[in-house]
Amino acid sequence: MEKRKVAFICVHNSCRSQMAEALGRHLAGNVFESYSAGTEAKPQINQDAVRLMKEHYGIDMEADGQYSKLITEIPKVDIAISMGCNVGCPFIGKSFDDNWGLEDPTGKSDEDFKTIMKEIEKRVLELKGKLLANTGT
Repeated sequence: MEKRKVAFICVHNSCRSQMAEALGRHLAGNVFESYSAGTEAKPQINQDAVRLMKEHYGIDMEADGQYSKLITEIPKVDIAISMGCNVGCPFIGKSFDDNWGLEDPTGKSDEDFKTIMKEIEKRVLELKGKLLANTGT
């Protein structure tokens, strides 16, 4: 069975969507392929996200080759998830399958980051469970 392709989308592709891509690969890589992208790109991904993902999950997003990228740089996906744009969500060429409505922790405390990271972890595992249930495996 071919794995589904899941994209985690936010405007800058520097924090929440990057964490979701990394957690998707780490926690559900056997079920779906994870991508992240935005309508704008940043010179580097959020360094607090990089540090905290390494501390709490042992995931080094930069060493794993993650970088801020545009929607046009990822393959066509089966599932698109908005991380929660408090402005207008970007148009990505298809409608979003879900909007996780997560606040951007950029510039906030480590505790705020950890709260968002845990919520992303929970939702990635829920998505993994749903996809496994739909395949009957």
